[in-house]
Amino acid sequence: DGANLHRIPVSNEVVLKGHLKVVSALAIDHSGSRVLSGSYDYTVRMYDFQGMNSRLSSFRQLEPAEGHQVRSLSWSPTADRFLCVTGSAQAKIYDRDGLTLGEFIKGDMYIHDLKNTKGHISGLTNGEWHPRAKETILTSSEDGSLRIWDVNEFNTQKQVIKPKLARPGRIPVTTCAWERDGKCIAGGVGDGSIQIWNLKPGWGSRPDIYIEKAHTEDITGLKFSADGQTLLSRSTDGSMKQLIFTGTSVERDSTTGGLLCFYDREKLELVSRVGVSPTYSVIHCAWHPKLNQIFATVGDKKQGGTHILYDPSLSERGALVCVARAPRKKSIDDFEAKPVVHNPHSLPLFRDQPSRKRQREKALKDPIKSHRPDLPVTGPGFGGRVGSTKGSLLTQYLLKEGGMIKETWMEEDPREAILKYADAAAKDPKYIAPAYADTQPKPVFAESDSEEEG
Repeated sequence: DGANLHRIPVSNEVVLKGHLKVVSALAIDHSGSRVLSGSYDYTVRMYDFQGMNSRLSSFRQLEPAEGHQVRSLSWSPTADRFLCVTGSAQAKIYDRDGLTLGEFIKGDMYIHDLKNTKGHISGLTNGEWHPRAKETILTSSEDGSLRIWDVNEFNTQKQVIKPKLARPGRIPVTTCAWERDGKCIAGGVGDGSIQIWNLKPGWGSRPDIYIEKAHTEDITGLKFSADGQTLLSRSTDGSMKQLIFTGTSVERDSTTGGLLCFYDREKLELVSRVGVSPTYSVIHCAWHPKLNQIFATVGDKKQGGTHILYDPSLSERGALVCVARAPRKKSIDDFEAKPVVHNPHSLPLFRDQPSRKRQREKALKDPIKSHRPDLPVTGPGFGGRVGSTKGSLLTQYLLKEGGMIKETWMEEDPREAILKYADAAAKDPKYIAPAYADTQPKPVFAESDSEEEG
């Protein structure tokens, strides 16, 4: 009833799925045609209402920093680029189609004074593009500083802002926000304070507005109202400060799921509650002014999604465009039956073993594989080898044919063959006898005595 009274578009709902973990960041461009969602699964998904059908599939998926959760996304005023903030110390700039344009530098972690570092030295917590200037962005970090950057200079920042602290040290800046006209910035500090700086000539780190102990726990979100007179803050302490529209978390012992709560701005009274998910907490929410549609991200460690609430009679374009566009029905010609040939005999079980007869015959002809022994020395060959030349060498064959080698030794008597050279050796000794010719005495042989023998 409260929703109908205040014309809140919650009659219909669609879900943009695809993430594997909780969706932690959300950004809708100013025209309402493209949606960015970032998740704890380290990815960013890009959706285009004009190009989607009722399946609501993303047209591109990015992984800005490997192993780092996506914490914030923000479109430029002209919607031609967007800022991506992850758990790393370096923010990235992408164009409208998801192509990387640059990455901001990381500071030197060994320099104590943060104002002397060229960039953040610890993980980022939030970031937002300037609402008017298309070349300026704002980031906050766990290193305890806020920094203003020029998107054309990735090697150094324009301004370093150190929040006011009760005692020296480094306390994380958990969130940051621009005022709608870009005249001032706000930062939520880990000590529970909210600090606001007016951008004017000669301004420094001293805040113009300092709200001490605005919350008792970490501040998770800051947002200026359209007229710039009201600052909305959200914290994990369960309290709301000037909050108009927010999401709730699922408690362990609670019977309610993740809700969207709408409050009257003047009286801060609850106007309406809308259940988004029975089991998941609402992480990030946005109400697009042109589309008049409400976006809420949910999820856990296994999956995540972006719920879009709208009313066909109150909302315009956006989800209405793609929900009405049904996916193309498949024709019978789209299916192609792949023929399956059944040939059981080709299976190893039925296949005949290959014949090895030829292999055995070839192996027998090979003397090495067959281990054939050497032929005997006797026979028609020479030296145990059979051939047309009756020898293994051409030289032996030529010597034999020329008469220089005669095979007569098998028919001769060895004793007679040696003694036939005895007379020639005695007449013309060639070796041992000439050496002793002068000194060797003449042999005297005993004459036989017939009497003694008798």
